[in-house]
Amino acid sequence: MVNRIAAGEVVERPASVVKELVENAIDAGARRIEVATAGGGLSLIRISDDGAGLGRDDLPLAVERHCTSKLDGGLDAIGTLGFRGEALASIGAVARLAITSRRRGADEGWAIAVDGGRVSAVTPAAAAPGTRVEVSDLFFATPARLKFMKSERAETAAITETVRRLAMTHPEIRFSLSGPDRTLSDFPATGEDGFAERLEQILGRDFAENSIEIDASREGVRLTGRAGLPTYNRGNAVQQYLFVNGRAVRDKQLLGALRGAYADFIGRDRHPVAALFVDLPPQSVDVNVHPAKAEVRFRDPGLVRGLVVGAVREAITGVGHRATRTGASAMTEAFARRTAMPMPPRHGVLPREPYGAPLPGPSPATGFGEAAQALLADIAGSADIRAAAPTPSAADLARPLGVARAQIHENYIVAQTADGLIVVDQHAAHERLVYERLKAALAAKAVPSQLLLVPEIVDLPADDVGRLADRAAELAELGLVLEPFGPGAVAIREVPAILDGLDAAGLVRDLADELAELDSATTLRSQLDRVAGTMACHGSVRSGRRLRPEEMDALLRDMERTPHSGQCIHGRPTYIELKLADIERLFGRR
Repeated sequence: MVNRIAAGEVVERPASVVKELVENAIDAGARRIEVATAGGGLSLIRISDDGAGLGRDDLPLAVERHCTSKLDGGLDAIGTLGFRGEALASIGAVARLAITSRRRGADEGWAIAVDGGRVSAVTPAAAAPGTRVEVSDLFFATPARLKFMKSERAETAAITETVRRLAMTHPEIRFSLSGPDRTLSDFPATGEDGFAERLEQILGRDFAENSIEIDASREGVRLTGRAGLPTYNRGNAVQQYLFVNGRAVRDKQLLGALRGAYADFIGRDRHPVAALFVDLPPQSVDVNVHPAKAEVRFRDPGLVRGLVVGAVREAITGVGHRATRTGASAMTEAFARRTAMPMPPRHGVLPREPYGAPLPGPSPATGFGEAAQALLADIAGSADIRAAAPTPSAADLARPLGVARAQIHENYIVAQTADGLIVVDQHAAHERLVYERLKAALAAKAVPSQLLLVPEIVDLPADDVGRLADRAAELAELGLVLEPFGPGAVAIREVPAILDGLDAAGLVRDLADELAELDSATTLRSQLDRVAGTMACHGSVRSGRRLRPEEMDALLRDMERTPHSGQCIHGRPTYIELKLADIERLFGRR
């Protein structure tokens, strides 16, 4: 009964079993770990490794509760993934467990079985050096638990994710997953220094190309790994991989620090992608605070948080205006898909062809090239060309964002570079520029205001008027001076001078909504980024505004000088770059 109770904490689902058994294999010094499953892990889980193995006398002890060989340094200096001695006993209490093992250098192997808590005698067995653990009929001894399992596909996916996390921090080990309920997955060993290659194996080339290296230390704590560019974000936090001394964790402190590091760069509904490794002396972290060892406690949490936030922010700042390449890839694929299809007739009129003539659209002989030309002709026909400037010089083209050549649809700037072209979203780009200037002014406590000749009156509900009136002094520090104007309106008398062309009424309405979400004790100074983002959105160049060539070039130059200008304040890219090679492939030149 005690073992079944323990299993309720340690063995939540098949993925928990895989985690415990793979961690044991890693602790045993394995260099090859094979995981096979069936029925989402409920029918079968088989873990095979080439680790140190167990001897005849070790096997009965291994399935006893609280029997472990990993606490030589005590709970204050845990250097292994496992240390409680609960996993095998708990698994054997709720499933059918079979262990076959052979020590390195031994002439024979041995086996033991545990069936619903009943332990068999140790028997001789043929085995290669290492250990093979089979778990079948999981939770047969506690059938009520089966009702809480998800579908086989979901359980298989959870097992895969568990192995992926363990594989990330051990590139020197080869991991493979197989079985009738999955396709074969193999992560070859990449060596002790092969973290980058292992991350590419697991997270893909996109992450490798759209992430930045992190390597920072402070007072004995080291942070390494890779963090995605702000524009390389997701709708959930699934692809956030955090490790402490080689242990995969879902720790609230670290997740909060990562979220804080990106708070200035992506929207609140988006999540960064990262794989970060925190290494520190075992005495500085307590890993014995969570049943599944998924959370830890740091002796100095402020030090760790400061290191994560500072290192990630510094790395993001270091890449300047760089944005992800995924947007360009998506654009190229979209062009390729459309050019592979017959082109629609112009103006809805089908061309008259003799009976038996080929259907309209590109023939196999013309291929991608002519279809892409026709597609681009349609786009060019709707382009609003503004930059009829002479041919730019080589020096101008060598600039990171090139030279503005056109504005299309009164929102997108097309710039030419030495080896391609760039399309800039003028509103998103200017929003970031205004945001950075406003933040600098706010930090310096020097936000100049501009007096309106005629105060602007904004009608609002009485509750919103009251909230704005309560925060009027703080808003004045930010350059926005307003006062109540009757029971259901406010009068805007001054606005921040830095926000040229400000939509003052829209800003005040959005700030009222922001204040409704903030606690009354929270100061606007503590929410600088949030308030500055709202102000920047209303004070930037709007979509639909026609720009002169010199204005477009000035925007590009400002982007090159401003950090983080590759993404807007919501985490979306401000520009997309197409290399000349990508364009030539569209036209069949490569």
